[in-house]
Amino acid sequence: MSIFERYLTLWVGCCMAAGIALGQLFPQPFAQLAALEVARVNIPVAGLIWLMIIPMLAKIDFAALREVGKYWRGIGVTLFVNWAVKPFSMALLGWLFIGHIFRDYLPADQVNSYIAGLIILAAAPCTAMVFVWSNLTKGEPHFTLSQVALNDAIMIVAFAPIVALLLGLSAITVPWETLALSVALYILAPVIIGQVLRRLALRSGGEPALSRLLAILQPLSLMALLATLVLLFAFQGEQIIAQPLIIALLAAPILIQVYFNSGLAYLLNRWSGEAHCVAGPSALIGASNFFELAVAAAISLFGLNSGAALATIVGVLVEVPVMLSVVYIVNRSKTWYERGSRKATAQRLGGRPRR
Repeated sequence: MSIFERYLTLWVGCCMAAGIALGQLFPQPFAQLAALEVARVNIPVAGLIWLMIIPMLAKIDFAALREVGKYWRGIGVTLFVNWAVKPFSMALLGWLFIGHIFRDYLPADQVNSYIAGLIILAAAPCTAMVFVWSNLTKGEPHFTLSQVALNDAIMIVAFAPIVALLLGLSAITVPWETLALSVALYILAPVIIGQVLRRLALRSGGEPALSRLLAILQPLSLMALLATLVLLFAFQGEQIIAQPLIIALLAAPILIQVYFNSGLAYLLNRWSGEAHCVAGPSALIGASNFFELAVAAAISLFGLNSGAALATIVGVLVEVPVMLSVVYIVNRSKTWYERGSRKATAQRLGGRPRR
């Protein structure tokens, strides 16, 4: 994990402060940047988001999909949590906390937008950072790679329908054209470009050439993320200064859903008798979010200065510390997990667990 990844929350906090300060000091230039839109897509932010996403997708080897069958229990658990539980549990938590419990403490005209941002955040499973979390739990790398490749393939076709369904259930108007454009711009096109770059690098010099390319692209990706955050907080600054409590209130449902979904995936893997080296990354993939895509989609659908964009950025803010805490729990509980996993396997096979 690089120094930027290790201290991502710190950098995000610095970008929040810098963006708010710059937005207050230089409102006119930021207003001009916000006006550079085509079909509600902000051109400067779109360029930065491509720099964020493409290096991450260049890491993915879709040939790893051949390995899916080897880890079918872990794959099944992760797919269930990612696509059948996480988006819907977040919609419920958003409706409960933002729509009701915290409603009186939030700007009334942004409540639906905040809920939409939380839904968008939960509808996209994490890609790049998962490899970091998997490594920290001594996870099975082939499982992690095949699971991420499968999730990315599913995301191309499932992201828009799930987001549209849940926004519709939350009584939020769905701009279908913009949603379709977001999927094309921020999933399909980056996947194609990332895979082309990957194959060109492998063809020119094999794995060493790919490693050199990723070493160049990864810092650009993180810098683009930080620059995007500065822009977003420059536009959100006035609202945050007026109500700093918003950040904490938006973080509450995100934290609950991370611990709920990671715990559910972990327990389901234990119940199925899956190995700990698969259960660890399964729990982490099940809980974490592709926040780069979420930020992009929220901006496209609701605008740079929307509550939805702010909600997805709060996801970035809490991502690293909360996922590190899940890593800690997974590692500390290994003995307990393996005891239960052996028992489940023995019961399934009709025998006794080995001591």
